[in-house]
Amino acid sequence: MDELARTKLDRTHFSVAKLGDSDQKAYWLSKSPAERLEAVELMRQMIYGYDPARDRLQRILTVVRLGED
Repeated sequence: MDELARTKLDRTHFSVAKLGDSDQKAYWLSKSPAERLEAVELMRQMIYGYDPARDRLQRILTVVRLGED
């Protein structure tokens, strides 16, 4: 049996609530826009596994000789 088939969701750790019932909205509104952007960037890096030291745009250099007419 593979790992995914053995994994089960423990539903006792979750609760269903309306978005407006949470105190998270007040928490994030108390933060500055810069702090909110930092938090979004951190979550994006965690989700997509982004490593800024390793993942960069590839630099391509092509040397072209000028034709002699």
